[in-house]
Amino acid sequence: MTEQIPLARLAKMYLKMRGRIQQLTQEYETQIEAIKAQQHEVKMAMKEQMMSNGQKSARTDNGTVILSVKTRYSTQDWASFKEFIVKHDAVDLLEKRIAQTNMAQFLEQNPGLVPPGLNSDMEYDVSVRRPTK
Repeated sequence: MTEQIPLARLAKMYLKMRGRIQQLTQEYETQIEAIKAQQHEVKMAMKEQMMSNGQKSARTDNGTVILSVKTRYSTQDWASFKEFIVKHDAVDLLEKRIAQTNMAQFLEQNPGLVPPGLNSDMEYDVSVRRPTK
């Protein structure tokens, strides 16, 4: 029979690894944010130049720059928007995803009532908390 590593030692190892991951992630994110900020400045300079020249695209030796318009839609009145969706049978205006917390709450409040085609995936997870000092 192989000897098991004590749980306290495994927890210590786990926390040390998590700390190192957090440190590396922070370093990475700091560097990425700096590059993204520079990239944004370059993008704004290209946008300004394209707009002032009245260009929609420009071919260069280093790539084609394209100026496009993106429209994003949102609502500040979800109740009215929901009524509109129902009234006009316009469910396709919404994205296909399930609100996880709301679905769990619905299933808890309505045992035995399951929407057709609903899938659920459950798995056990382990978390480790630092000891309180």
